[in-house]
Amino acid sequence: MTSLLQRFASFYTDLSSMQVSNLASLYSEDVSFVDPIKTHRGLNEVENYFANLLREAKHCHFVIHEMIPVKDTIKGEMCTITWTMKFRSNKLNSGNLISVDGITTLKIENQKIVYHRDYYDLGQMVYEHVPLLGRVIKSIKRSVA
Repeated sequence: MTSLLQRFASFYTDLSSMQVSNLASLYSEDVSFVDPIKTHRGLNEVENYFANLLREAKHCHFVIHEMIPVKDTIKGEMCTITWTMKFRSNKLNSGNLISVDGITTLKIENQKIVYHRDYYDLGQMVYEHVPLLGRVIKSIKRSVA
């Protein structure tokens, strides 16, 4: 599992230099990839997701803070990863850098990721950076705090 996690960390460190075709070295053909926006089933859907992501993002990389592997759980080999994603998009925040904190859980079988789930604040990633909506969300957060 360690070599897979090292390749995973290298892959996500700088997505702008990644090749979508390299996903097959990490993910199984029948992978489930879940994020707060959508569930992608199968390697082809995951490859399409990354191809679109890379087209939209001017810059995207992850700072991996911690990788916690767990072997022989009820669900097989698992890993929890904490990270900060830093990206720029022409469509958000006037193209300025956006930082989003998140957690990923992975299920690994036969040295391939069969389940990938990302947990992050969609408001921190998207909604807060839409001009009018962003002000409303930040105002709501201040009033609740």
